[in-house]
Amino acid sequence: MEASTTVRKMLAGNHIFVPAYQRAYSWDTETDQSKPFKQVNTFLSDLEDYQRSSTESKYYFGHFLFEERTESKFGVIDGQQRLTTIVIFLSALFQKIKSIRDLTEQEIIIKEDMIVRGSSIYRFVTVDYDKQLFIDCIINQEKTNKYLLETESAKRIVKAFEFFTSYFSNKDETYLLELLGVIQQASCTTHPVKDEAEAIQMFIFQNNRGKKPSSLEVIKAQFMFNIHLYGNSNKDSLLEEIKNRFEKVYKSISLIENCIKEDEVLIYTLRVYFNSLWETSPIDRINKELSEKDPIQFIKLFTQSLTKSFEALTRFLSIDEKDNTEIHSLVTIGRIGIVTPFIIKAYNFGLPIEHINSLCKSFESIVLRHRLIGTRADITSRLSSVYQNFTLENTNVEPIIGRIEYLKNIDSSNWWWSYWNNEQLLNSIQGKINHSTAKYILWKYEHYLKVHGKKGYLAQRFDNIEQPELEHIAPQIENPETGYDRYDEEFRTQYLDCLGNYILLSMHHNRSIGNKPFKEKRDSYTYLEQQLEIRRMTTDYEVWTRQLIQRRKQKIIDFIMSEL
Repeated sequence: MEASTTVRKMLAGNHIFVPAYQRAYSWDTETDQSKPFKQVNTFLSDLEDYQRSSTESKYYFGHFLFEERTESKFGVIDGQQRLTTIVIFLSALFQKIKSIRDLTEQEIIIKEDMIVRGSSIYRFVTVDYDKQLFIDCIINQEKTNKYLLETESAKRIVKAFEFFTSYFSNKDETYLLELLGVIQQASCTTHPVKDEAEAIQMFIFQNNRGKKPSSLEVIKAQFMFNIHLYGNSNKDSLLEEIKNRFEKVYKSISLIENCIKEDEVLIYTLRVYFNSLWETSPIDRINKELSEKDPIQFIKLFTQSLTKSFEALTRFLSIDEKDNTEIHSLVTIGRIGIVTPFIIKAYNFGLPIEHINSLCKSFESIVLRHRLIGTRADITSRLSSVYQNFTLENTNVEPIIGRIEYLKNIDSSNWWWSYWNNEQLLNSIQGKINHSTAKYILWKYEHYLKVHGKKGYLAQRFDNIEQPELEHIAPQIENPETGYDRYDEEFRTQYLDCLGNYILLSMHHNRSIGNKPFKEKRDSYTYLEQQLEIRRMTTDYEVWTRQLIQRRKQKIIDFIMSEL
């Protein structure tokens, strides 16, 4: 492989693959033209900008770093996102050309050089768990049910292909051939190395001085480099062990990355590994450990912990969340960083799901209170001791739940503990509430109305409500003679923005009723239990009054104080 070459020459005659311990495809595609471009959109936009320009220089695709396995087999260390997108782009491009006419002999040769020769010589394939999907859907262009795709990376691959396919649908042959010429002749630079340690060093150097990789990627590279330095006769088996663990990690990432960021999981793993909620700087802390202690032993133990964290959160977020209301509620409220290390420990200790649900229900209440009350008081320090005492030798969750109940019920005279008590909660829900938090409360209220005192009713999942939005029953902008109370100063400041005047609607429903008279709004309230509750409350009323708002507000407050 030449140091300075073209994309076509780089691919031709070679087999390039993404090693299993590398991340999967992570470039996103934006299909809404009103929203900012994502990476795949920018890829196409840059090509078109070059195509329209008058420059005579070749389009430059950047630098690619490879680990050379054999004379023609290369693992891509840096540049795989670009390579994956290039092959997806070319496959969609050739598909469109073939729909217009048969490929010429020269075009067949280009395709064989850059995508596939015959039926099985693939120039580039992605990570193993997405490999078959990539071959079937992208290279062989077989139809696939995108709703059955397991990983987020597989969904991104299909979405990118569909984006290019759709974009090319109304393009003429001249446009397509010009783009094919640009991409096959595009220049690039390559650096294949046979020494994996050198490749890892180059990755660290290159990515710490330009685009920033995730902390997890940097740490993975540092771990592998340290094994090359200190692994001695066990180096090969240690490297295989670490690669296998990161293969599991990246598979987990591809399943849960829409729920949680990989570097957040890294921080939570630090907190589990060192049994401290105060850990915040993974790279600094891990570098310290590598320099002060036996690096090989630390790498083995920490990567074990890291793999367990990802496995626990994959179970928690993608499996158990679907079947357990308590977990779904906690995940839905969001921003649960203080909770997550407790959850990882619970899964690591093999606790039954009933205990995990109890933890989630208890944490839901304190997270919600913390958000509603808006205190700057540090909750970490109040939970630190019960976290440290939650160990494999002491897996009882009752002390944790007990501490949270203490925070909720303690008298306000004990100022250091009482920031989250019932008195503070009651004060915090009298007036205006952050809209996302209010939506959460009304969803919980919806579930309460649906199942309270009844048997056999399934929980109302938040994601079953179509694009839920917060609606003001009495609209924020006054519209005379519309069936609402008088918009005086008292009404505007005390009644317009409060729980009694909020209702949960789907986005379509919300936009359809807008600023309409109360009667029309009321008649449209036919779906959720809280909508039907408004209808029942106003059977004998034509005006949505402040007295009705106060009455409904009190019902919701009573629910919050008794249930949350």
